[in-house]
Amino acid sequence: MDKRYLLAFGMGAASLALGILVVRLVGLGPTLPELPVSPPLPPENVDPPQRSQNISGPYKHKNLTVYLVHGKSHRTGKTPLTLEEAMARNVVVVHETSDVNELHIENVSRTEEVYVQAGDIVKGGKQDRVLTVDLIVPARSGRLPLDAFCVEQGRWTARGSESDGRFNSSTEMAPSKELKLAAKHSKSQARVWETVAEAQGGLSAAANTNVASNVSRSSLQLSLENQEVRTSASEYIDALRSIINGKDDVIGFVFAINGEINSGDTYGSTELFAKLWPKLLKATAIEAVAESHRSELSASVAAGSMRDFMATAEKSSIEEDREITPRIKMLTRESEETVLIESQDRESDGWLHRNYLKR
Repeated sequence: MDKRYLLAFGMGAASLALGILVVRLVGLGPTLPELPVSPPLPPENVDPPQRSQNISGPYKHKNLTVYLVHGKSHRTGKTPLTLEEAMARNVVVVHETSDVNELHIENVSRTEEVYVQAGDIVKGGKQDRVLTVDLIVPARSGRLPLDAFCVEQGRWTARGSESDGRFNSSTEMAPSKELKLAAKHSKSQARVWETVAEAQGGLSAAANTNVASNVSRSSLQLSLENQEVRTSASEYIDALRSIINGKDDVIGFVFAINGEINSGDTYGSTELFAKLWPKLLKATAIEAVAESHRSELSASVAAGSMRDFMATAEKSSIEEDREITPRIKMLTRESEETVLIESQDRESDGWLHRNYLKR
């Protein structure tokens, strides 16, 4: 037999024997441990669960601590004018009706909508008023009813050269949490007057002078125009106005005064918040000034506490569901510690404005 053939036959037999031996060893040997299976990765086009609030900060000045709220805009289309802008441009008229608790608003623009926020103060008429509802006033609206409370007792005639049939400006917002609660939640004129007096007292103590105007001593609006108040508030405004610069996802803010959570506002679009930020910050600064005689420095308030405050308010039960117009409705959610007043616009997805208030 050829030697090469014998050599090849021998090598093949050896390989076969080795293979049989390996198979037997594996079959008789111990079972190898199973490797852990990694969970499947989520699809790339599915966003991970989002926390209810994403906030940044703190940003501090003296006794005021501010956190910015970040999120996605869900409102589309052109951003409406604010009430302050619209009145300055004479495209909206707020009419006196001689009813303390109801005014009329009329948008005379052909193209621009106007956003009214509960807490806006209108100056003039027979008495200065604070408005109590959120509203989108459409172009060429005609006269629409507008709920209000008086923030000036006694006067029922024109003041100086002002018209007693209409209001001339809206540069201020309710400058205290207590006033917001009185006007928007408890809806009590007596309580509104009490909170106006409290705000004037706090501002007088902080300024070390009586901030009531000789023109109309009960007018909150004129007290907010006091030069000492404006100078003190401007320090806060100058320190904090730029904190939103370069941030294109800010939809609102929450704040604490003297180390205690106070309130906050968020909006359905970053553009609407950016328009309102100067007026919101001014009202916040004035409230901090009014409380500064109690403490000049702010104690630490953790971001987690702010998130908990907002989450608690959002999860609270609905106590009131009120239609303001066929387009706008307002919900009030309450817990033992919080009040959340939310306005919704039926012509846009989701909510328009949320006002968070600590009881």
